[in-house]
Amino acid sequence: MQILDYSLLIFAVFIVGLLFIRPVRENVFWRATVTPLASIIGSGFLIAAPVLGEAMGPWTPAAMIGIILLAYLIGGVIRYNIRYAEPLLAQKGPKTRLIRSVEFVSNLAVFSAYLISVAFYLRVMSAFILRSFDMDTEFNANIMTTVVLGAIAIIGMFRGLKTLEVLEEYSVSIKLAIIAAACLGLGWHMFENGDQVPAVQDVALNMGSIQLLAGMLLMVQGFETSRYLGDEYDADTRIKSMRIAQILAGVIYAGFVFLFMPLLGLVQGQSVNETAIIGILEHVSFILPFMMIVAAAFSQFSAAVADTLSGGGIVREESQNQLPARAGYGVITLGALILIWQINIFEIIAYASRTFAFYYLSQTMVALLVAHKTDQGSSKLFRLSGYSALALILLWITIYAIPVE
Repeated sequence: MQILDYSLLIFAVFIVGLLFIRPVRENVFWRATVTPLASIIGSGFLIAAPVLGEAMGPWTPAAMIGIILLAYLIGGVIRYNIRYAEPLLAQKGPKTRLIRSVEFVSNLAVFSAYLISVAFYLRVMSAFILRSFDMDTEFNANIMTTVVLGAIAIIGMFRGLKTLEVLEEYSVSIKLAIIAAACLGLGWHMFENGDQVPAVQDVALNMGSIQLLAGMLLMVQGFETSRYLGDEYDADTRIKSMRIAQILAGVIYAGFVFLFMPLLGLVQGQSVNETAIIGILEHVSFILPFMMIVAAAFSQFSAAVADTLSGGGIVREESQNQLPARAGYGVITLGALILIWQINIFEIIAYASRTFAFYYLSQTMVALLVAHKTDQGSSKLFRLSGYSALALILLWITIYAIPVE
């Protein structure tokens, strides 16, 4: 190993140490931020730069920023619904029946998507880990995924949200530290060797590129998880923590893609999969590919836990608090377990992607109904116009986007 390798390792350990200190770990606002952050920086982070680079070429950084901004606008819809739709949904009677019906369809869609995603995240995590030991067979991966699902179910059902959050928090902290080290390594490589790699080639942008770009929106999904943490956090905390999570994740995605650009020429024209980023980082440092394998494993695990927590929140909400969130953890993990053993999870993940797009569309419809009912004056016109335009965009994405995962 060279000095750079030791430096990156020390830097990652330093960041982990900062995130593991008690004032950070026990900070309520940080814990509320971790769940959406874990979900946003999930499996999409591993392939965002190579896939987007292959589709957009030199326009990759601008495309990534566009995706982040659109996701932030959708996050604004979810935050609006936390503030204004949740109180209406708690009411009973004919005046809120339509809103509650749309919300039910929305929750049903995202619950189904979470169920598939949890299975997918943990299956990919198992593949990453087993591949490192040359043991990556379908049976071994299914066994490992089953064990992890069982652990999450037991901990969630018997210890509850806070214990799952601790696991999630440690996973996210390690993942963020490794991502920071990877960005440092990419920055060094850009400074030292940026002119010694193949130039980025122009690509022909067409409708397929736009459809893939629309599908990339679903790779930065996950901010909506804040919507279903009402069992533990009040509306203000969830709104603020979701906003911070989106901003932080956006900076990470945009920064990583920008620093990745000098290496884009190495992968253009090649097949890109979830392990492509590991091979690319071999050009930067000896230690980074191994660190990224660890980050990939923790990334999948923390995203799965985040979606499990949200699934539990949906069960609690739809049962009008008659069922605890813990019951939802059992339903999610049991459903994911059935999918792992009965269905090829990689063949149905595309359905989860489209379901997430439909969920965002239906949440926008909820916001439209609430704005029509509660807003007044110019703010009402502004929201109705903006949400209507966003709904049309999301409808197009739901129908035409090419899922990446």
